[in-house]
Amino acid sequence: MAEDQDEASKTEDASAKKLADARQKGQVPKSQEFNHLFIIGASLVLTMTVLPWSFGQMAESIRPFLERPHTIPMDPGGLAPILLNVLFKSGIGFLPPLLLLLLAGVMASVVQVGWLVSTENFLSFKLSRLNPLTNLKQKFSVKNLVEFGKSLAKLALVGTVVFFVLLPLWGGVEHLIALPVTALVDEAMGIAAKVMFAVVMVLLVLALADYTYQRFAFMKQMRMTKQEMKDEFKQMEGDPLIKAKIRQLRMERSRGRMMAAVPEADVVVTNPTHYAVALKYDQLNMAAPKVVAMGQDHIALRIRELAKEHDVPIVENPPLARALYATAEIDEEIPAEHYKAVAQVISYVFKLRQRPVGGRPD
Repeated sequence: MAEDQDEASKTEDASAKKLADARQKGQVPKSQEFNHLFIIGASLVLTMTVLPWSFGQMAESIRPFLERPHTIPMDPGGLAPILLNVLFKSGIGFLPPLLLLLLAGVMASVVQVGWLVSTENFLSFKLSRLNPLTNLKQKFSVKNLVEFGKSLAKLALVGTVVFFVLLPLWGGVEHLIALPVTALVDEAMGIAAKVMFAVVMVLLVLALADYTYQRFAFMKQMRMTKQEMKDEFKQMEGDPLIKAKIRQLRMERSRGRMMAAVPEADVVVTNPTHYAVALKYDQLNMAAPKVVAMGQDHIALRIRELAKEHDVPIVENPPLARALYATAEIDEEIPAEHYKAVAQVISYVFKLRQRPVGGRPD
């Protein structure tokens, strides 16, 4: 009952992240019918092209045993090279079919899911899988029973197709007895090719239908609840509460560095109570005065307090303080439109300290 409720709550399509995570674990929609299709298809290609050459290689290797058995040396020293030659040629004959079948198995997977190598199942292997009672329960699960029923239906369908393909040939089977061996082999290969071609066509339809079903079932299984979507979004984008806390910590650190720069300022321009902007000017290293700290309300109050503690002059100029707060940036030079007003303030402060200005920004 709980499983039904859980399935009912999965109303959202799987996200791209969940599908990507599942793919990394090797969980992808895949039909075994494609494996059968490609194997039978490769066998058809073998029957039409590679097998005649392979049989020719093997026949060539054993022909001396059949045509001139009396010339074959029976001592180990003379027989060994001949046997090695026979094994070598037979291996060459068998190698292309084996490689083609192996390639067919790989391509059956690539066509469905692309290039995918996952070690998840291997690394997560559990000894409980070897438990015969657990395996017995899995064998009789609903999913496996459905797969067994599908296999029986497929076997019946393929058997019916093969029967109707062979039925027209049944009446002329007697002439095969009178055929020489080479002609008999050619005739048998032609019949096998017809049968396999018919089977390939059937398996193609079954594979497409089964893949469609497997993909539908997989996507249904991957569906997510609204809560899972929210949790995933938080994981990807970050929890808003955590992001706010991080932003607060960054602001506090930035504010700490800003306050540490106030004692080094040359002047603090105030509103007088709502805004405070601390400026520093070094004619040798700066083209224009730079804002080292600024703030409003309680931050402005703290800037004024630090300025008083370290004997930094405080100049009340509400229009300039508001303008600098609105347009300037911390650790950057003041905007050009405020050069004149700031230059007047800096000159005034430097005169109070009897410090030469040495020039003012244009």
